[in-house]
Amino acid sequence: MRRLWQGTFAACLLLALLAVPVFAAKKHSPKAHGKPARYHAVIRRTAHGIPHITASNFGGLGYGYGYAFAQDNLCTMAEDYVTVEGERSRYFGPDGSYYQGGNGVTANNLDSDFFFQQIKDSGIVDKLLAKAPPLGPKPEVRQAVRGYVAGYNRYLHDVGGPNGVPDPRCRGKAWVRPITTQDAYLRFYQLVELASGDVAIPGIAEAQPPTPSLPLSPPALNVSKTADALAGRLPLMGGIGSNAVAIGKGGSADHKHGVLLGNPHFPWTGPERFYQTQFTIPGKASVMGASLFGVPVILIGHNENIAWSHTVSTAFRFTPYQLTLVPGSPTTYIYDGKPEQMTSRKVTVQVRQPDGSLQAQTRTLYSTRFGPVLNSLVGVPLPWTPVTAFAMRDANADNFRVFNHFLDTDLAKSASQVLGILKKYEGIPWVNTIVADRTGHALYADIGAIPNVSNAKAQQCNTALGAATFQLLGLPILDGSRSACNWDTDPDAVEPGLFGPSHLPHLFRKDYVTNSNDSYWLSNPHQPLEGFARIIGDERTARSLRTRIGLIMTQDQVDHGGFTRQSMQDMVFSDRQYAGELARDGLVSMCRSMPGGMAPTSSGPPVAVGRACDILANWNLHENIDSAGAVLFRRFMDHALTAEPSPWATPFSASDPVHTPNTLDTNNPQVKLALGDAISDLQGAGIPLDAAPGDVQKGPAGIPVHGGPGDPNGDFNAIYSSFDPGKGFEPVQEGSSYVQAVTWHDKTKCPDARTILTYSLSTNPRSPFFSDQTAMFSRKKWVQEVFCAAAVRKHTVTTTTITSGAKTKTVRRGAARRRARR
Repeated sequence: MRRLWQGTFAACLLLALLAVPVFAAKKHSPKAHGKPARYHAVIRRTAHGIPHITASNFGGLGYGYGYAFAQDNLCTMAEDYVTVEGERSRYFGPDGSYYQGGNGVTANNLDSDFFFQQIKDSGIVDKLLAKAPPLGPKPEVRQAVRGYVAGYNRYLHDVGGPNGVPDPRCRGKAWVRPITTQDAYLRFYQLVELASGDVAIPGIAEAQPPTPSLPLSPPALNVSKTADALAGRLPLMGGIGSNAVAIGKGGSADHKHGVLLGNPHFPWTGPERFYQTQFTIPGKASVMGASLFGVPVILIGHNENIAWSHTVSTAFRFTPYQLTLVPGSPTTYIYDGKPEQMTSRKVTVQVRQPDGSLQAQTRTLYSTRFGPVLNSLVGVPLPWTPVTAFAMRDANADNFRVFNHFLDTDLAKSASQVLGILKKYEGIPWVNTIVADRTGHALYADIGAIPNVSNAKAQQCNTALGAATFQLLGLPILDGSRSACNWDTDPDAVEPGLFGPSHLPHLFRKDYVTNSNDSYWLSNPHQPLEGFARIIGDERTARSLRTRIGLIMTQDQVDHGGFTRQSMQDMVFSDRQYAGELARDGLVSMCRSMPGGMAPTSSGPPVAVGRACDILANWNLHENIDSAGAVLFRRFMDHALTAEPSPWATPFSASDPVHTPNTLDTNNPQVKLALGDAISDLQGAGIPLDAAPGDVQKGPAGIPVHGGPGDPNGDFNAIYSSFDPGKGFEPVQEGSSYVQAVTWHDKTKCPDARTILTYSLSTNPRSPFFSDQTAMFSRKKWVQEVFCAAAVRKHTVTTTTITSGAKTKTVRRGAARRRARR
């Protein structure tokens, strides 16, 4: 029986590998010609399992990446391929759900399947692949993708199929299978859509026309309530973000070279994690860094001449359109005075029944000239009534040029060249770009796929709801009944409907540029960027405490000797808690003045402050592992920052945006309640008032983690561990992830870099690389990166050679030395 299964799996694998050279071999694409591609790669793993992949071409790099990545993370990625193929209900049942950590959206399995099956049925991915570069993927990208698929499948073959997978989470599961290029490209589309279509998965999948029994004149949409609800759920990306700092030669200690900090705050679980690797084609390219799971190009990293990172942009990458419907026909809308019929498509998915059998389930989904109809956005209802409906136009819906951008960036030689790449493709889907280079230039840019909606157009075309959301968020909701309300197109835009690079912000500086997820405005306070459309970001408004502490620390280091690689490391993991620096002393005074030593609470009787005042007074204003009192203060600020009108006595001033607002308003009744609520929170969860972050904040394997909420509390090293009332803190969900500090020196071409992948390389709980870097991160230790070929060879622990049609060979360092002696 085992031999029969192995033969069946081998046959399936052969079919998958034969399908590799063409897209969507399952049911479409032109015929393949010639023999299947032959791949060869060498994977050298250094400390912590970090793979350094060498090949003679991009197909070989993809092959090595696919193999190494599958070794470490096959189960997590295999489940995501089930998701993007619209098969979650087939394998996991229709009633389950999953959390998309990259944007904070929870999707029901059945809704998710209809959403992704609709993408497959639409043929949009085929259409994007049919485009020639620069809009369609370059040949090198296609080669890397085909190689990746072949390498992933090769690993699955080498372990004997699903039953041989070492990770117990998916060993023997029916949903673990060889993949095709369709799976890979659908995954890419999922990532591109992370801040646009993906945030509306339930709304698009569930949108259905009203039943005839509904009254023709339903109650009007509550504009204020809906706008406030959207403001509470947006900005996108689940509130996560990143820090990045690029230092030019005017801000570095040697006044010659740049220094870069990349500090993305991204999920610690699921497929939106980073995977660290190095790609080398001898004599042509060498780049080190990290990619999101399943993407065979470096997205954040460095090569010999540049280092770069990304932070989540404030620019919206979509706009809703509000449609005026024809009375009595809820699938017909008015456009320039004429009726226009929605497009409908019957979408069918397979659904597992309680007895394990499968049953087809069909749902009709609707679309318009703007895009899909939706009845909710980030969980906020946008009802489809007999008189109105909503549709989404998405600037990323036709964006595969982003992978050309990253490939070219991997090979770039200067910050100015990266700016040219940004302008050429406008492919960045939802992030800012921050670059430092060897010669001491620093670049910030928010140049990507952004809807061309000027402030004037928003004013002319916003609906009543759009006027409210535009004021609160910068998100227009446009009138879909007029062609005059279509997106504009700049002459220099890569595609219709986008702003051109000339209308998007960027900044070169000799001292520094930064971003911590506020808008472009204060990338450097000495040269604010102003005059851009509100949909891109806000100007002359208060910055987050995380942005402010980053600017304060950066300017202070520039003013006192400039940055080295070590001082950049020290800055990011200093764990200063800026809210504490601003508010702790006032809080202690307020605490000690509470009548009778009792603090009021918002939902119960007063609580005794007890030792709280002394604990707060003795807290060291950091979020280190052992910073006693930090947890109590954190809970206080979580409550205090909801105070109206503000917990701060000194308001924001555009003339001093780095240092205002400040000073805790201890006369605000809600600030007083916040102290009592914080004490009550910890007591209710059985947590001592003097608890330190390491007592409650745990990563993989229960390892204590330093850092704290960057937003709203102002720790640059942002770590997010949700508080569950009555239970305590959950394991870390997101925060500092792939952290890199990079610079250069005159005497060597090899970059000087330190990295740490905070949650470690592998999601397999039985892997030696499951929590080893987490333990280092807990101690504020870093991995000394090896980049140049000689250093990689010197520090190699294992070498794996994989070649199509040949047996895989893995040699450990000690074994290689013994063999050499013989």
